[in-house]
Amino acid sequence: MISAYIIHLLIIIGIFIILTVSLDIVIGYTGMINLGHIAFYGIGAYSSAIMAMRGYPFIVGVLTGMIIAGGCGWLLTVITNKLKGDYFALGTLGFSFVIYAILLNWSSLTKGALGIPGIKKPTILGIEIITNAQYLIFTLVITTIICVFVYLLTKSRYGKLLEAVRDDAIGLAAIGKNVFRLKYQAMAISACLAAIAGALYAHYISYIDPTSFYLNDIIIVLTIVIVGGLTSLRGSILAAVVIVLLPELLRFLNIPSSIIGPARQMLYAALLLTILLFRPQGFFGRIDLK
Repeated sequence: MISAYIIHLLIIIGIFIILTVSLDIVIGYTGMINLGHIAFYGIGAYSSAIMAMRGYPFIVGVLTGMIIAGGCGWLLTVITNKLKGDYFALGTLGFSFVIYAILLNWSSLTKGALGIPGIKKPTILGIEIITNAQYLIFTLVITTIICVFVYLLTKSRYGKLLEAVRDDAIGLAAIGKNVFRLKYQAMAISACLAAIAGALYAHYISYIDPTSFYLNDIIIVLTIVIVGGLTSLRGSILAAVVIVLLPELLRFLNIPSSIIGPARQMLYAALLLTILLFRPQGFFGRIDLK
């Protein structure tokens, strides 16, 4: 039998794989550095949790989160359309602060800082998922479907257009392609997939609050994307496994629990800086982060 600890880690790895491959669509393929990705993750989690607490099926909650997150992705692209490079990144970071503030202060809907407890595990096609082992299988199935979808998307003609947005947006516009449309479509797709990850997280942990979707997670996801390599699905998957498991080594050292959290963030930061300095394309990537 697989231990509960291993099952927990595998579920978290699956969720982070979804977050990573969805963020790579925007950063790797269109070249837009989106630091607000965790906001879409939070939107998906809260939407699914709120709908579940009101008695709606899991699929309704997930679709609600995807629609809201996708709409916010489109709106974010519209608002930041004139921004480039670092300014675009700062704009998306500001978006994550806005969503955090909404989750924290709209108490009548989100219960504010108290969070939402008692989120039930989903029922799929009449089958109630009760144990974490069952939830692991469910998570791995969803993760696999999303990875296949991202692979087919990025290898298609549409994926080549997204890469052209990154490499030569002016040239792409010159041949009659709508660059802005490609950007907001990529952001919306990325946001929808992140929302699915959020829903999986909420129903697994069974409790969420605004601090679950703050800056810490975007550091982790960004580290995974860069370490694995931009535009590399294989790199994203392998890096997600390594980055999620790496801090767990700290648990086996005699380190006080109050230090483990900051030590984990320092570890991520050191790894990210090392990769950016010595191998900016990551281990499996084809391009550098610009």
